[in-house]
Amino acid sequence: MYHVMNRANGRLRIFKKSADFEAFERILAEGIEQFSMRLTGYCLMGNHWHLLLWPRREDDLSAFMQWITMTHSQRWHAAHRTAGIGHVYQGRFKSFPVQSGRHYLTVLRYVEQNPLRAGIVQRSLDWPYSSLSLRQGMDKEGLHLSAGPVPLPPKWDRQADVLPNESDLEKLDACLHRGRPFGHEEWVVKVVREMNLESTIRPRGRPKKNDNAKQRLLTP
Repeated sequence: MYHVMNRANGRLRIFKKSADFEAFERILAEGIEQFSMRLTGYCLMGNHWHLLLWPRREDDLSAFMQWITMTHSQRWHAAHRTAGIGHVYQGRFKSFPVQSGRHYLTVLRYVEQNPLRAGIVQRSLDWPYSSLSLRQGMDKEGLHLSAGPVPLPPKWDRQADVLPNESDLEKLDACLHRGRPFGHEEWVVKVVREMNLESTIRPRGRPKKNDNAKQRLLTP
């Protein structure tokens, strides 16, 4: 599983009205059919979006996301008559792997409650541009969700309003900014090794001078 996010360039608000949100949802539906991608959760906000994707093959994620962002950029410029003015997105999408089980449900809840945490709605279910509304029967013109790696608990719409604990929020923040896998420690170590993601768990910044001196003394 992967959590994927991208943000608009600068302070651009890419979703201003319902037609903007619905246009992106149509692109999602097209991309899912074209690439046989499994979408298990999503949420569209004013200037960014979150997707939970379950690729079938190793290279599917990059190909799918490249098509989604390129297609949306082209259609957004055409609809707003801004072709040639600038980039829609600030850069390449960001993503991190997600472990199944509790960790998957934590990320899904985090994605679907974005509008609640932002203070836009009083219940996550009240936001119409997310997988939670789709799960409750809202028609999205061909956009469908795939079942995730674990079944959702009963009354998921209420659980979506339960905020993650402080520890999970700190871990998710690190995952969002660095692409670090989200899961049990042993699983994270395994995935980091298999996917060459060592840089996502290394401390940032240069080592302190004392540490460098200590390392020289220990090096034969």
